Amino acid sequence: MKKNIQNTGKVVLAGAGPGDPELISLKALKYLQKADVILTDRLVSPELIKEYASEKAEIVYVGKQCSKGIWTPQKDINNLMVQFAKQGKLVLRLKGGDASLFSNILDELQILKEYQISYEIIPGVSAAFGAAAYTGIPLTAREYSRGVRFLTLYDFKFVTLHQWQDWATTEDTLVFYMSGQKLANITQKLIEFGIEGSKSIAVVQQATTPEQKTQVFSFEEIKTQSLPEFEFVPTLIIIGNVVNLHHQFAWFEEKKTGNSYFDNHKTSYQNAI
Repeated sequence: MKKNIQNTGKVVLAGAGPGDPELISLKALKYLQKADVILTDRLVSPELIKEYASEKAEIVYVGKQCSKGIWTPQKDINNLMVQFAKQGKLVLRLKGGDASLFSNILDELQILKEYQISYEIIPGVSAAFGAAAYTGIPLTAREYSRGVRFLTLYDFKFVTLHQWQDWATTEDTLVFYMSGQKLANITQKLIEFGIEGSKSIAVVQQATTPEQKTQVFSFEEIKTQSLPEFEFVPTLIIIGNVVNLHHQFAWFEEKKTGNSYFDNHKTSYQNAI
């Protein structure tokens, strides 16, 4: 049942980009500068808020980090949007990456429609595009890949044998979001279903930020050696022939710290040049 709400404000659902604060769009930036209320995700660059948000804006952090037990229930976020909009305020719902890719935007759109609150959706640079650009890995390229698939794995029991077979044999580039903790299982399954050893996998952590780290393995290597342990930080996985272009075209200089888990692993990992 629709709620007949009068004199509501407006909610802007916007993507802030994958980490580098300069990757936000001009349109989203303009709303950031004039919003009365900003509901911001954990992965949004703090520099954006500090540098561009109005001094009068109310900042509400509504991020999620389920691996560490940190999360804001989606129902609470929905209620906040409605609460502030009913007060006639301009609300910016700022999301990491793109506003509608692997986000809970459907829940938010449904509540806004239910309360007849005006809204706008502004796209952003998704983590896949940011990670690909900052590692020199084109997601599609002639003779390497003619397509790309954006995927995520919450529970392996929902993946059919046919899907594993398809993923292992496709020439499309595979990009897995929010699947870093399942990396070993993903690689084992793809090997089990016959992925070509010449294909490679890139593990990109904290893409487009000063803390970006990239590690690349061929599936031939994975058959004979164990993958290292990875920290629970924002991680994107890129799989396919295009990953082999990383070492040739990487340009972003990654910081290699003394306590990095990459330091103790004999690997094809290199700092970008």
